Order: sequence, then C-alpha cells, then structure tokens
Amino acid sequence: MTRLLLDDHLLRDLLADDLGAEITGLLAGHEPATTNLYLHRLCRSVVAARGGALTGSWSDEQRRHLGRRLVALPLDVEIVPMRSLAFRMAELVDDYRLSTLGAEAVAAAELLAAPLCVWSGDDGPRIRQATRALDLPYRTLDR
Repeated sequence: MTRLLLDDHLLRDLLADDLGAEITGLLAGHEPATTNLYLHRLCRSVVAARGGALTGSWSDEQRRHLGRRLVALPLDVEIVPMRSLAFRMAELVDDYRLSTLGAEAVAAAELLAAPLCVWSGDDGPRIRQATRALDLPYRTLDR
C-alpha cells in the first residue's frame, strides 16, 4: 500500500481519532507516514503546551492521552529515517531555500513517492513551490 505523508497537525488528528472526512477518505487508500521533525514538534507541543495551534487549547487529559499515543506510536505510522534523507535535504535547502522541517517533509515525500498533506494553516509557499517543481503531490486539508 502507498503512503500518505502527514504533517504534525494531521498526525495529531490521526492519533486523537479526530479525522475529518477528507483525510479519512485519503487514508482509506494509503498508510500514514510522517517525518522526524513533525513528530518532534508534536511531542514538544504535548509536553510544553504553551499555547499554539497544535495542542495549546487542549485540556491536560487530552494532551496526556495524545502523549501516550505518541510514546506507543502505531507501527503502521512510518517515520522515514533521517539517514535516508539528510543529503537530499541539504540539496533541497540549497535549491529551494526551505527550512530544515520543510526540506525533510519534501525529501520524505519524494523518497516515499507519497502525497504530502499539510494542515491548511501550515501551508508554506516554499514547500508548495518545491513540491510543484519536483512534480510531487501536495494537498492542504482543513481537517
């Protein structure tokens, strides 16, 4: 089965069993994947909970539940090893002026031949530009 690369917001929704119809439909034909940095950013949000769009408005109980899911991440959620991406990420940073997080996402999507799906609030123009130039599928989702 092919993969669907999820950003941290969509990974949060998957682990919280709070998916919208569009992402549910996409996942019906794909296995979920994410990146090391998306996973790390979500973990930081659960631990710190200082506001922000990820878990800042969540209750302590909701964050604890999500934290337990992150610690015992389902085996079907693939995380592409950094060693497989590092050199390509450096090229992408140089070619498209991406952040490290953006370069990892694009490199992982490229390696997995997977659509890169991001929450519409995190739709970055440079990531979008890089995926277009590389002819990679890129989708923004509200939830």
